[in-house]
Amino acid sequence: MSILSGRQLAKYYGAQDVFANVSFDIARGDKIGFVGPNGTGKTTLLRIILRLEEPTDGTVSRARNLRVGYLPQNSEFPSQQTVYREMLNVFDALREQQRALAALASEMSRTPDSAELVQQYAKAEQQFELAGGYEYENRIHRVLSGLGFASSMYSWPIAVLSGGQVTRALLAKLLLQEPELLVLDEPTNYLDLDALEWLESYLQEWKQSLLVVSHDRYFLDKVVSRIWEMDHGSLETYRGNYSHYVQQRADRRLRQLREYQEQQELIAKTEDFIRRYGAGQRSKEAQGRETRLRRMELVDRPQEDKRMHLRLATTLRSGDNVLMSEGATIGYLSKPDHLAAGEPSDEQHCLFDTGEFLIQRGQRVALLGPNGCGKTTFIRTVLGDTSPLQGRIRLGASVRIGYLPQNQGWLDENKTALDHILEAGNLQVEEARNLLGRFLFSGDDVFKVVSMLSGGERARLGLAILTLRGANLLILDEPTTHLDVASQEILQDVLDDFNGTILFVTHDRYLIDALATHVWVIGEGQMRQFEGNYSAYMQTLAEEKAAAAGTPKESAGRPSEDERRMERRKEREARQRVQYAEQLEANITDLERELDRLTELIDRASAQQDTAQVQSLGAEYQQVQQQLSERLQEWEQVMSTLSGEAL
Repeated sequence: MSILSGRQLAKYYGAQDVFANVSFDIARGDKIGFVGPNGTGKTTLLRIILRLEEPTDGTVSRARNLRVGYLPQNSEFPSQQTVYREMLNVFDALREQQRALAALASEMSRTPDSAELVQQYAKAEQQFELAGGYEYENRIHRVLSGLGFASSMYSWPIAVLSGGQVTRALLAKLLLQEPELLVLDEPTNYLDLDALEWLESYLQEWKQSLLVVSHDRYFLDKVVSRIWEMDHGSLETYRGNYSHYVQQRADRRLRQLREYQEQQELIAKTEDFIRRYGAGQRSKEAQGRETRLRRMELVDRPQEDKRMHLRLATTLRSGDNVLMSEGATIGYLSKPDHLAAGEPSDEQHCLFDTGEFLIQRGQRVALLGPNGCGKTTFIRTVLGDTSPLQGRIRLGASVRIGYLPQNQGWLDENKTALDHILEAGNLQVEEARNLLGRFLFSGDDVFKVVSMLSGGERARLGLAILTLRGANLLILDEPTTHLDVASQEILQDVLDDFNGTILFVTHDRYLIDALATHVWVIGEGQMRQFEGNYSAYMQTLAEEKAAAAGTPKESAGRPSEDERRMERRKEREARQRVQYAEQLEANITDLERELDRLTELIDRASAQQDTAQVQSLGAEYQQVQQQLSERLQEWEQVMSTLSGEAL
């Protein structure tokens, strides 16, 4: 059953159409990921759903007394209280019950023989326990700890928290409040990997409805079961997580393109027939075809986003060994506040020891670690901007570095995009403009000064400059930070095709899974090296944890006949589940079409003020919606099982 729905929504700002004819339903328990290129209207639709803005046309309906929680990108949390006190405020009603229980206990101690007081206390305690009264403090500790708040931070006033800490504190309070619809706008921006993985686990168990805008593809894969895509002013819906959406979107657009092309061929043939026979013996047939052509419902050509068309490549071949060390201590020097006589003038701050390492030509190494662990200092050391405290790091033969920092502060704020390209390479103006065009700088965009560029535009300009340097070792610091999902996909494809070596710092686990051949992790003053991508790294950690807990390893050797028979049975059951999932998808599609048909009939009956028909169709709509909800739940269970088998 829907707790919130929108019908025929449109939003215009003067002559600018943001979106039109947008309809949707959010059912109880839905977990929806909201994606789409920047500037397509996602935030506007969110604000309409949250009643922070009114649509130009259409209506939004809510369940009565619906409790909605909202985490904006730039959170504000005006409070004079401490972190822990703010969390306690969520449970004021429970704490009032707790005080009432304490008062009853005190009264019972004075009159221990009162059967009425004993009965009253037992009833109140049962209500308190059922409401979670003995668990709320544990819940507070679990959520705060999961989101990165150490117990020493519980007493910190909200007013002294940093911007990222404020966002995490507000998220913690929303999770404890358990609204019926939780709306999150880029919730992963201020979370490290540990907090991210905790939040994913927590939201997987979330019983209420969830609508989340995120560019974190790995997060969307783990948490959501439906995808909304805002694109070219319309809203498309897809079943499953992000990876399912990518495949369905490609299939859907291919099908739409095929339908469009087939209809265009039919139109061309029909028009040719009308021209040839419009005045001859077959004129009546030609007139009939012309009538049918006028009445034909035209299929729109699928619209494609402007996408980056780039290729990072190098013609300079490096040696087999690209970057190496027998071990180095990464850190920095600082000036002590007070120097005693004879003391050295610089104070050493050791961040971590690398241990022995070697990056070979063609490898892609992802560097992970919490904020402040020394990732950026390590990159600066590799670049030669600073020296290791001990040991050395060496570049191999014929290595040319191309560096893309996270913050594009290295770009001159007063120069245009075209100026930067002309300076970076020996190009003519037309060649420079063509290169910028492949990075979505078209027309007068090339004359924008850097200070007027968005974060995504700056990142694209940085990538354009890299293409001119011919580097065979790319060092990238959070390359997907300012990119929307579509641009992340393109960048991922480009890096995957790169014929050199890559060292990249990122929190984008989806990118690591797709790209990395090795994962290096900094923690507790050491750098550990793992072979494989992010999933392989997590599997290794799980095996280490199991070994530490004493979990016995599987016995080695060839499988027995019983084991082979069990394996064959599992494969057969897996094939049956795939077939069942396909049947469910076809059934779901039919039910969705039936809901669309009933919606049109209800709208028509409402316009005709046919109350009886509206009621009858409404009851039928509810039945179909219930069937759809059941099929979707079955489909999600089957897909979850199949995903687990794939892992």
